[in-house]
Amino acid sequence: MGNGELMNDMLTVREVARLLHVHPNTLRRWSNNGRIRAYRITPRGDRRFKRDEIARFLAELNSHADDWKKAESR
Repeated sequence: MGNGELMNDMLTVREVARLLHVHPNTLRRWSNNGRIRAYRITPRGDRRFKRDEIARFLAELNSHADDWKKAESR
């Protein structure tokens, strides 16, 4: 996989924040706390997130939400 292909598979803070419906600063805090993995690029330290890792994170969030709904209905 070339460098261009790898970058096409990466999402910005803004893109992931929109997908997760959270503020970009929340996403940055989650990254700092290790809740979600970010990859630092550029000398400035911009964050990028792998598309497949975000998909797994969303699936995990959804499964926890389903567990909560089941618990509430008991």
